[in-house]
Amino acid sequence: MAESFSFDVVSDFERQELVNTLDQVKREISQRYDLKGTGSTVDLDKENISITTNSELTLNAINDIIRQKAIKRNLSLKIFDYGEIEIVSGNKVKQTILLKQGIKQEIAKKISKNIRDQIKKINVSINGETLRISSKSKNDLQLAIKLVGQLEESLNIPLKANNFR
Repeated sequence: MAESFSFDVVSDFERQELVNTLDQVKREISQRYDLKGTGSTVDLDKENISITTNSELTLNAINDIIRQKAIKRNLSLKIFDYGEIEIVSGNKVKQTILLKQGIKQEIAKKISKNIRDQIKKINVSINGETLRISSKSKNDLQLAIKLVGQLEESLNIPLKANNFR
């Protein structure tokens, strides 16, 4: 029997890197002259980030800092889903950033169909929020990894290939 090779496609991020990113953001907010006295807070929950500050201008500056620090820590900007800006008590504004994680069923089906249409001798199975792609040919799997990279751009979700065996 011929050996079969496989890898998993996931939409995930390193949570510790996100924690470190937000720690750097908080440190920069406390040190930057234009953000020092704004009373800005950045809080990380399980599935989102909450930013509260005194104006939309400082909110945009904090979002820029988050993007810069995330890029430096190799976090994809596609994990951030920016919500609406809300006006809360006083002159404060608040924004919630949802963190995208996991591949939704309909997107997993699109990815699966696209890969199977392009590469004939490949198996794709959907396991919850991950995809397992297997084949007897390592070359076919290499092509599938390239396809996943191209699909990441068009679907606007962060995709990673891991557990290559």
